[in-house]
Amino acid sequence: MSTSERSQSLTHLARLGFSRLAEAEAQLVELQGLLGLERDALTGSAAHAADPDAAVSGLTRIARRDAGCVRALLADPGGRRALWALLGASTGFADFYLRHPEELAHLAGADASLPSAEHMHTALLESVGAKDGFAADGSDTSWVALRVRYRQLLAAIAAFDLLSASPVDQVGIVAARLADAAAAALEASLCVARTRVAAGGPGAGAVSRDQVAGTRLAIIGMGKAGARELNYVSDVDVIFVAGADDALIEEVGESRVVDIATRLAVQTMRGISGVEIEPPLWEVDANLRPEGKQGALVRTLESHLSYYDRWAKSWEFQALLKARPLAGDPELGAAYVAAVQPKIWTSAARENFVDSVQRMRERVTENIPAAEVPLQIKLGPGGIRDIEFTVQLLQLVHGLTDDRIRQRGTLDALHALVEQGYIGRADAATFSHDYGVLRLLEHRVQLRHLRRTHLMPERPEDLRVLARSSGIADSGEKIWQTWETVKREVRDIHVRLFYRPLLSAVASLPEQERSLSPAQAHDRLAAIGFMDPVGALRHIAALTSGLSRGATIQRHLMPVMIRWFADGVDPDYGLIAFRRISERLGGSPWFLRMLRDSSGAAERLTRVLSSSRYVGELMEWIPESAAWLDDPELLRPRSGVALQQEARAIQSRHSAIADAARAIRALRRREMLRIAMSAILGTSTIEEIATALTTVTEVTIQATLRAVRREVVPAQDEALDFSVIAMGRFGGSELGFGSDADVMYVYRPNGVDPHRAHELSLQLVSGLRKHSEDQRVPLDLDADLRPEGRNGPVARSLEAYIEYYRRWSLSWEAQALLRARGVAGSVKLIRAFTELADDVRYPASVDPQALREIKRIKARVENERLPQGADPARHLKLGPGSLSDVEWLVQLLQLEHAHRIPEMRTTSTIAALRAAQAADLVPEASADRLAEAWRLASRLRSANTLLSGQTSDVLPTDRKKLDGIGRLLGYPPRSATQVEEDYLGATRRARRVFEHLFYG
Repeated sequence: MSTSERSQSLTHLARLGFSRLAEAEAQLVELQGLLGLERDALTGSAAHAADPDAAVSGLTRIARRDAGCVRALLADPGGRRALWALLGASTGFADFYLRHPEELAHLAGADASLPSAEHMHTALLESVGAKDGFAADGSDTSWVALRVRYRQLLAAIAAFDLLSASPVDQVGIVAARLADAAAAALEASLCVARTRVAAGGPGAGAVSRDQVAGTRLAIIGMGKAGARELNYVSDVDVIFVAGADDALIEEVGESRVVDIATRLAVQTMRGISGVEIEPPLWEVDANLRPEGKQGALVRTLESHLSYYDRWAKSWEFQALLKARPLAGDPELGAAYVAAVQPKIWTSAARENFVDSVQRMRERVTENIPAAEVPLQIKLGPGGIRDIEFTVQLLQLVHGLTDDRIRQRGTLDALHALVEQGYIGRADAATFSHDYGVLRLLEHRVQLRHLRRTHLMPERPEDLRVLARSSGIADSGEKIWQTWETVKREVRDIHVRLFYRPLLSAVASLPEQERSLSPAQAHDRLAAIGFMDPVGALRHIAALTSGLSRGATIQRHLMPVMIRWFADGVDPDYGLIAFRRISERLGGSPWFLRMLRDSSGAAERLTRVLSSSRYVGELMEWIPESAAWLDDPELLRPRSGVALQQEARAIQSRHSAIADAARAIRALRRREMLRIAMSAILGTSTIEEIATALTTVTEVTIQATLRAVRREVVPAQDEALDFSVIAMGRFGGSELGFGSDADVMYVYRPNGVDPHRAHELSLQLVSGLRKHSEDQRVPLDLDADLRPEGRNGPVARSLEAYIEYYRRWSLSWEAQALLRARGVAGSVKLIRAFTELADDVRYPASVDPQALREIKRIKARVENERLPQGADPARHLKLGPGSLSDVEWLVQLLQLEHAHRIPEMRTTSTIAALRAAQAADLVPEASADRLAEAWRLASRLRSANTLLSGQTSDVLPTDRKKLDGIGRLLGYPPRSATQVEEDYLGATRRARRVFEHLFYG
């Protein structure tokens, strides 16, 4: 061959996928000589080989031994394609054909179809000369014949698989055929075992052929073999069950029958996996039997059932999910499977069943060697086990009451779970596709050397071969990327579905609640806490009736959610609110999907709805807020910056003040709801909630003021400065749910006619009040803390404030300014007002008469401002030791000492108290008691509003309401007395401190 011809030849080989070109060229030249074939006849099917170099190397070795067999097969187009595909994907098959070149003849036409289960069963029984359950020969020769015939059939399956246009889609069919082949091999090996035992094989003793024939042995397939999902080289998990007719048991005794069956089982296993002339097929693993390796290899059906009734662990029932008769006595096998089925499908009701399954999956991952974790196709995170465990757990939990999802196969079960609404279509489609990809990768890495492995290769050349053999990528780099993508998808879905609380809740439902008649349901609802069981049944029926997918999912959710509602404060209201929200979101598929699939959204929704009418009423207006329950970050109050940006965007979109104000009110409602849900679910502290409520109020006032000003103040009067000053708890950033927003209004004409400036300011105040009004979530802008109170002007100029405070200010007005803080309008004007306020509220010296007046006013407030008939001890705002005691004491200390102690110059009650403590004005223990009472009163006040949806400053006497308030504060159920005692005790202690420091 000339240099030019050699170069062209090597180039052609490179195009076909060869990489070791010189070596391949030499082997092809040798093959031409051995076979007498032209080059094209040899390489015409090389493109079907994942690794052409390995294929030509194997082909050369086989041809050296038997050129005739190779030549005959290559003459058949289908056989030629099958041979190149097999040898290019599997050095194991190259070794097999090197040992048995005559078997090549069976590859003719192997690319066209799969061998049927019946064909394989017949072929393997023929290989051992089986007749009436016995093999013709009990020698090792029969086992060799069995193994050779099995690999002949395996090659036909592999050839079909490798030459398939879409191997991912064929994974289920191929895996089923592999399981059928394994079952047939076990049947044939059992025939040999009967012959060996009856002929006095090793350790057989005196066993007659009739005794062997009368002994029934059922081989139950477990795991992938039972589910017809077997790999090319996988352990075949089995359980052996013994039995016999009454005559034989009477003749030899049950223990003797078990002994004979045990010998049959041992010989059957040896025929498959013992070390003989022909290599073993696979490991027959009987470790899933009762007591595992320590237990008897073979038991009677009664012994198995006794064990499962008394001793079996949860994982053993999970394993039995895939149990199927594989070989041996079909009636005994069917009886075994039928007997264990009820035990499988009630196992999820065992205590902590779901936790045990979850923990078992975690242990599997923990036991993987660290170096193998990123390579594990089967056991690692995002691997096959994640899909299998997820599907099995869903089956076992929901299969308690739904026999439509009781399937052995993973894909069959996945399809049933989708059809019955237990898993979303998108998640199931991803799982199904990714399962196919993972199983295909597993098949291909096992075919490579016909060896059991579940590890992705790491070497680039091995990844390239895997890419070509699988057909799911065109390079080693891309198949690795595909593998990583699949792992991420699988892990994400697994974590969401496998660990969702709904599973534990369904599994722990009492048996009597899984299926109830209407009368029983009525009684059960009443028993678990529903005050109106008739109404509850009506709402349940409305949610679950019909054939829609939504109604199907609601039927799955309802038993558990009813339980969760019953655990809440007001289950009746919670259920009503849930129905209303469900109806509002009826056309939104994400809602029910989220409740079913989320890691806790359903439970959180029942909790907020049954705990708070405030939340329930708002959620009816903003039903899409349910989505927040699936993401803890969405339940966190949003920052002031984010809210300001949204508010400004609203103003830019809406030129009409009514439209802008409507959008701003919607923003406030939404954020108030978010904060309320956060408060109930405990994702924010009391301080964070107060700050968030204050921020939302500030942003609402700022945005509304901008919109009103744009309409009220004409361009020629634009110089007018106007600001809103927060007072009281608003000024202290201490708002609770239902708190008024105390404010004052200040303006500065800046060249605008003073009368005109005053009129415009009043219009701004009027517009601000009008457009911030919200019947759904009231926002009361209360200006009663202004100079002269209700008798004074609603808005004053800065100069008027200066003049007033210089000439006529009363002590209580200086006290009120201690919490003044600018929140909206002109920044320069706010700064000027703050300087004025500082001069008044932090005086260099305080007139003793002014202090006496403050104390006198405080005493009068206690006597005169309490609502008629109210119990002072229960008033959260004005009662002894409550909010006003703490705030008045702190404010008195600020008036006296803030001028010399800068740290006390704050609008925050607790910050000022701690500054006073640091300055030794208040003992630490006293400060702690005051802070405890103030915080508890604040929390109780907010909780009261959240519970009832109405504002109240009085601690209820109703025990149910008290219990509900306590639950919102984190108390256990039925803690009404404890809540009451804690509050009264805290305020008594605070009152003693107050009287000592305030009046002392």
